[in-house]
Parts: sequence; structure tokens; C-alpha cells
Amino acid sequence: MGEKVVAGQFDLSDRQRYREKLQKCLTGLERLLREKRFDRPKNLMGVEIELNLAGPDGMPKMLNGQVLERIASRDFQTELAMFNLEVNIAPHRLGGRVFDRLAEELRTSLAYADRKAGEVDAGIVMIGILPTLDRDDLVSSNLSEADRYTLLNDQIVAARGEDFRLDIDGVEHLVCTSKSIVPEAACTSVQLHLQVTPARFADVWNAAQAASAAQIAMGANSPFLFGHELWRESRPPLFLQSTDTRPPELQAQGVRPRTWFGERWISSAYDLFEENLRYFPALLPICDDEEPLEVIEAGGVPRLGELVLHNGTIYRWNRPVYGIADGLPHLRVENRVLPAGPTITDVIANAAFYYGLVRALAEESRPVWTRLPFAAAEANFDAACRYGIDARFVWPRRGRYAGTGEVDAVTLVRDELLPLAAAGLDAWGVEAADRDLYLGVIEERCRRRVNGASWQAATFHRALEQGLSREAALAATTRRYAELMHGGEPVHTWPVGLPEPVPLG
Repeated sequence: MGEKVVAGQFDLSDRQRYREKLQKCLTGLERLLREKRFDRPKNLMGVEIELNLAGPDGMPKMLNGQVLERIASRDFQTELAMFNLEVNIAPHRLGGRVFDRLAEELRTSLAYADRKAGEVDAGIVMIGILPTLDRDDLVSSNLSEADRYTLLNDQIVAARGEDFRLDIDGVEHLVCTSKSIVPEAACTSVQLHLQVTPARFADVWNAAQAASAAQIAMGANSPFLFGHELWRESRPPLFLQSTDTRPPELQAQGVRPRTWFGERWISSAYDLFEENLRYFPALLPICDDEEPLEVIEAGGVPRLGELVLHNGTIYRWNRPVYGIADGLPHLRVENRVLPAGPTITDVIANAAFYYGLVRALAEESRPVWTRLPFAAAEANFDAACRYGIDARFVWPRRGRYAGTGEVDAVTLVRDELLPLAAAGLDAWGVEAADRDLYLGVIEERCRRRVNGASWQAATFHRALEQGLSREAALAATTRRYAELMHGGEPVHTWPVGLPEPVPLG
């Protein structure tokens, strides 16, 4: 969705023409796969992080245009709402001290962005959902000033045909409505890209789906929305409901939502793109001049513009991506599971855990997806979102004919998944120092049963016990979070609660 989209009206023929172009793109993709026209393996990874802007009081600041103007770097872009930014880190080859290099690049980039935001009395906060957001902050007038956001909002609202209903029943129960998709902007995430060959794509995607519950359990960082304590990772239910084009009648019929875990293990990247066309009507039927099959016939590489745009309006937690680099087409798995934050060290630890675990799971002789029903993987994902580090999962037992059993997330990660992640990082050629440092962060979260969500909730309740109102407690928690985030020590080391006031005199 990073394409430049020009706002305009669509007539009835646009959708039919777009559907025809989508089918040509899909045929073109199938042919590229069959003819093995894709780039050779390069072990490339990439990272994008969505960020919040908040003032010294912890409240959101609708200033991304002014901040981006001051940052003046192509690495930083707008996101959906005026309190959002996104930073993109250039692709890196997995291996060596790649995670230390990434951490240093991010520290430099975010420190610079934070200084520039300070010029307009704002700061960068890297968190899944900013606890101080109010319903009045998430309205159409606070959409970023870019045509594509307005157009996407208008098309989803038109498809829905009525207000969006948010109904999230967690520690507390939130029920409210919205006239736009802007509540989606509350969700700020980390996207981890991995370039893979077509032959390996299905194994990597399946592995990423199986791993997503453990990622959330370890990395949950979004327990609050609109003054309510909800799920430990409230982004997935919020994203699902705030982009849901289905009125209740279509939901009752089993029509699939555009924010989607999926419903089956796959055997090819083609499966996912084909599902996109089969199940989801176009939101942005904007046609490219390219004729993809003619480009392939001539020996060229097609952009598959319609396919790429359509794919960007279907919010899978592990999304297939088609791209072109250096004149060659490639495929990536885009992992969209994780919330932003709490610190750069935590983000890089989450990334190391993911890249190592996915490599190991994808290369197992008896892969986890041959032993775990897809419905169980989806249920694990939901449990991780609800309960975070205290979740319990269904997981294959060890042994040849062992079936599945129930296990708590901490035990599974500590005893089985961390050793797999370490072996996976070794297979990528990551140096032992990087491997041990960043997987050690995940191990300490397990040992202390702490992640960003548990720290936020504990600190909020401590503030309430000290006599603060809910609004003041959320603001104080946010300010303390931002202070510790900029300090840089990983979240498992953070003291719970607010700092003691300094006595005067």
C-alpha cells in the first residue's frame, strides 16, 4: 500500500476490468513460478516499525506531517493517522553480527527522529497501542494527508455500509462504534520481511503461522485501548473489527474477514494469491497500463501492479509479497504479528527469535504443520493475544506417534522453541555473540514472566493503588514507559510502578 494512489471515483466497469487484470496477473505469477524466473536465494531480511507521536504529557500528537518535514529522510514515511510514522530499515543479509548492526541503525534513526519531533514538542513512542488514545483521537479528520488513506477509508466504509462495531471482551469489556477505519491506526506493529525462493516459500509461511502464537506470547505489548484493559495483545481483534467490511449478516454466513489468520496450511505461494482473488472483492480497483502476460512473452519482468495492490488490502498476519529488485522478481514472507516496542533491544530480540525459529521449523524432517491442525494454530494465536505470556497452547508432543498436548507458553518457548531458534540462527550463519545476546532476552522474559504488556498492566494497577484516576494512571504509565523505552534497557529489567516523587527542600 505504499504506492501513490490518486483519489477518485470508480464506475461499474472499473471493478470488472480490475478483476480481469487481477486474473491476468495471477496467470502471470503462475507462469513465473513454473518457469523458475525468480531471484536466487540471498538470505535477505528487512524490518519496518510503526511509531507513535506523543507529547511530554503522554498524550498523542497529530503532527506527523510536521515531524516528517523536519526528519527529511526517505526512511521515514506517513502511516494511517497523524500520530503515526513508519521507519523502514534497508534489507540486510542474515548472518554474522546482523542483529547488532540492525540495533545500531535503529538507535541512530530513532534518536534522530525523536530529536526532530522534539522541535514541535513531541516525541517518538514505540508501543503496540498508545494507552492514552481516546475515541476522539481516532476520527476521519485525523487521517494522514495522503489520498490513499482517504480512498481506502472511503472504500472500506462503502463496502461495510454501516458503522464499524468494536466489541473486545478482555480483562474489561469495550463496546463502541466508529464511522471510519481510523481506529486501525491505534495498532502499531513491527513487520519482519524474509526473502525466500518459491520452492521454500510454503514451508517458511507455514512455519511462520505456527510460530506466530509464541511470538505474541513473548512480545505482547498492547493491553489498553480507549481507557479499557483488554487483551494482552489487543491489536489483532482491533485490526479485525476496524477493517471489517462484513455486516453481521455476512459474518453469520462465514464470509472471510479481510484481517485474516487463514484457514489452511499451503503448498505454494500461489495458494495465497489465488485465495485473495477468490475470496476478497477489490477495494481499490485501480488498473495499471501494463499487460503482464505480454511483458512475460517479451522476456521481461511484470510489475503485477493490480495483484500487489489487492494483496495490500488483505491483512494476513503472515502476508505473501511479490516484488522486483535489480530487475529480478522475488517473493517475501511479511510477518506482521508483533507490536512495536518496548525497546530497540526487545524488537531485535523478537526478530532474532522469529528468524531463527522459522528457519528451524521450516527445515524439520517432520514439520510442525504436519502434526498440528491448522485450527489449533489459529486457536494458539488467539490464546496468545488474550493472555500473552500466561497463554497455554496445543502443540505436538515429542516422539513419533505422540499426538498433541497442552503446554504453557513459557515452558514451550524455554524448553523447545528457544533451542530451535538457536539452531536456526546457527544455520543462517549468525555469530554466537548475537545469537546468545538476543535469544537471552527472550529467555529472561520467560524466567521472569514479563513482557511489555505485563509491565504496562502492572504499572497501571500500581498507579491506581496510589490513588490516581484511570486517565491519570494511563498517562503516567505512558510517560514512564517512554522514559524507560528511551533508556534502552530491555523490558524484563524495568521496575514496575512509577518513580517515587523527589522530595522538595
